[in-house]
Amino acid sequence: MILIFADIFIVQHSEATILPALQLISCDRSHKRYDICSLNGPTIMNPTKSTFHVLDPTSTSSSLITILEKIRPYPRKWETNLMSSHIKELTLLTTPSQLDSCDIHHRNPALVFSSGGYTGNPYHDFDDGFIPLFITLRTAYPSNKDQPILVISKCENWWHGKYAELLEVLSPYPIINLDNETSTHFFPSATVGLISHGFMTIDPTLLPNSETLRDFRVLLETAYARTGLQPNPNISALSPSTSTPPPRMVVVSRSGENVGRVMSNQAEVIVLAKKIGFDVTVFEPTKFTSLIEAYRLLNSTHATVGVHGAAMTNLLFLRPGSVFMQVVPIGTDWAAEVFYGKPAKEIGLDYLEYKIKVNESTLVHKYGENSMVLKDPHAVAKKDWSIIKKIYLKEQDVRVNLVRFEKHLRKAYKKAKKFMDKVG
Repeated sequence: MILIFADIFIVQHSEATILPALQLISCDRSHKRYDICSLNGPTIMNPTKSTFHVLDPTSTSSSLITILEKIRPYPRKWETNLMSSHIKELTLLTTPSQLDSCDIHHRNPALVFSSGGYTGNPYHDFDDGFIPLFITLRTAYPSNKDQPILVISKCENWWHGKYAELLEVLSPYPIINLDNETSTHFFPSATVGLISHGFMTIDPTLLPNSETLRDFRVLLETAYARTGLQPNPNISALSPSTSTPPPRMVVVSRSGENVGRVMSNQAEVIVLAKKIGFDVTVFEPTKFTSLIEAYRLLNSTHATVGVHGAAMTNLLFLRPGSVFMQVVPIGTDWAAEVFYGKPAKEIGLDYLEYKIKVNESTLVHKYGENSMVLKDPHAVAKKDWSIIKKIYLKEQDVRVNLVRFEKHLRKAYKKAKKFMDKVG
């Protein structure tokens, strides 16, 4: 498409192909999950207009060919409604080099992305945010030289505060909040967008230095272990009669109305776990839970158990070799494996799975055990994600069979005890 304004010609590209003579803006739109653009030259950011101008030294104001690109820098582009309603669109274009005046000059490049979308859900904070950010940094800046300044759209104060330690490890420079900024900024170059390899994963074959999800976990350790950890007050002290400490287990809890996937007999499970020999701590994270405290607790445990849900993202804080047991409700098999089972194995956890039976789901009381909802969740799940969310994620609670669950807990205990004896 060519738009003509007086003597200025604007070439608007919908594909990754850019005019060969210029190569000032190059965009890769070939991926299902994300778009990413590079501004390969001095760049001026005008935050009030959400524009990024790359300076073209070959152009003059009287004869200007402008390359124009639009991008929503969030790696979930297949969700068109989410992208259009929650992710700000940014405009990238070339500008004559004479128009290079700006308020603030930076020596480092910019990496621009959005923390909007599903922000506030810990799974999405990492799946759509920090893991793609790690991948993009390692891809665009593999030598760790000229580390970029993070320019973030939809950067809420609470989000910035919650993840401050991690952001500092990812980039040593103060972030720029695109939505609150009014000054124009100059950067030597810019990358706009984040690269994603899939759900909660890192493909080492796509990175220059072959990093994995386990390397990302090391980054988390760098962010949160450097805070000077003290013994966790939630970990029980040994009684005088105890010669060796018991393995520590964290139960990741869900509670509240309309939450879904609550373990209704959690108290009985805790009693059972203690009887088997675990020292049990209940962990129920909220939007405002300190990640330093979460890391301290989970990094010191030997086994973790919980029902499939966003809080299980905390598996990233667990030490490789520790036990991670996920309770899988009816109709969540695929999500449980892809979102948490596969990542757990990628970072080296000893992964166990407890798939509930029909009579362990509260859905049996609402729909009956002969309902397709229970007999063939896969067929129901095919129809619409909103149906999956309503029925299997929101309406369903679980009540595990204690006899069957005890077998899994005893298996977890043996593994946790072995891990504790090996690494402490």
